[in-house]
Amino acid sequence: MIDPDGYRPNVGIVLMRTDGRLFWARRVNRDGWQFPQGGMNTDETPLEAMYRELREETGLLPEHVEVLGATPGWLRYRLPRRCVRRGSRPTCIGQKQVWFLLKMTCAESDLRLDLTDKPEFDAWRWVDFWYPVENVVQFKREVYIRALHHLSSFARMIAGEEAVPNQKLHIGPDSGEAARSRPVRSIG
Repeated sequence: MIDPDGYRPNVGIVLMRTDGRLFWARRVNRDGWQFPQGGMNTDETPLEAMYRELREETGLLPEHVEVLGATPGWLRYRLPRRCVRRGSRPTCIGQKQVWFLLKMTCAESDLRLDLTDKPEFDAWRWVDFWYPVENVVQFKREVYIRALHHLSSFARMIAGEEAVPNQKLHIGPDSGEAARSRPVRSIG
């Protein structure tokens, strides 16, 4: 499903322990690390898509997490030209995402990367709250900054100021589409 502007609706998942550290996973057969994320089906709300992606990519179920917050609208990023598949119609030029902050309420042993035929990740670790901003692939960086900035107030209520210190936004003048936020349909 691609919207009229060329963006694929998607959800992003920031999974947090009570100490404020975040789940950070490595893409299968790549050196790239990121948060779990995935496309929405036409019949899904963002919340439904988030729970489906959570299960597919981490093995966790709704009872393993508590939803702490979500971004209030779509955060967009454009794909680099080399990643745009020109032969497909409609052409997808990027993703628009609703981001969720989840508190993990289960044991680490419940995390499973191998529940699907084609796992997305082959390794994971816990990282400091702002670590992903500097360590995600460049074209996703502005969206990560905006998502974590918005979700940080929810995280601070659980983990405290020391685990989730205030971070200044470093949005450049060329951030364009990635910086725009638009309303999204109900998350419930």
